[in-house]
Amino acid sequence: MQRTGTILRFDTERGFGFLRCPQSTTDVFFHVRDMDCRAGPPVVGMRVDFEEIHVGGKGPRAMAVRPHGQPATKQVPSRSVDQRESGRADRAREAGPRLRSGPTASPVLFWLALSLEVGLLGWCVANQRVSPATLLAGLLLNLVTFWLYWHDKDAAQRQTWRVRENTLHLMALFGGWPAAWWAQQLLRHKSRKPSFRSTYAATVIGHLLLLAAMAGLSAPR
Repeated sequence: MQRTGTILRFDTERGFGFLRCPQSTTDVFFHVRDMDCRAGPPVVGMRVDFEEIHVGGKGPRAMAVRPHGQPATKQVPSRSVDQRESGRADRAREAGPRLRSGPTASPVLFWLALSLEVGLLGWCVANQRVSPATLLAGLLLNLVTFWLYWHDKDAAQRQTWRVRENTLHLMALFGGWPAAWWAQQLLRHKSRKPSFRSTYAATVIGHLLLLAAMAGLSAPR
């Protein structure tokens, strides 16, 4: 159905944003490729006309977005929105192995690092450098880390308040890196951003170095 609304926010890097319309119960998603940009790129506060549709229970989406009062242009018949969404999903699945080939996605590196972690912790416990209570605190830290990843992905999908990336990295540095790795793989969250993955790998190395330093200090002389 035809609507008139205002651009509420727009992410220029990712190419999508949200419209606010009095007739819609929630903000309406739109992508820049579905907008007529002959009058210029989308900007916050611009009044636009659009066609509101609903696809797959994901909330309202705007198609044929154009500046208010501008006549709609004739579009070449193309695949339906459902077909396009399915095509993008297929391409994402095909690209999966390539996208997951980074430092945080390697099972071999993960198990090597985890083996080193267990060995160092065992040495520290044997030399009374780390107490069993500290091991329990580490387990709880990993549970909290996994929950933070889940919460951040859920917030991203609902467009609400996100968890800061620095918080996730600090949790990994303090010992929550195993849960962070599993969360990235199981939840498919933060596993495609090269800068985040590189920083995460650095936190794993930093944590193991700190643990190795503790083990060295506790070694008998």
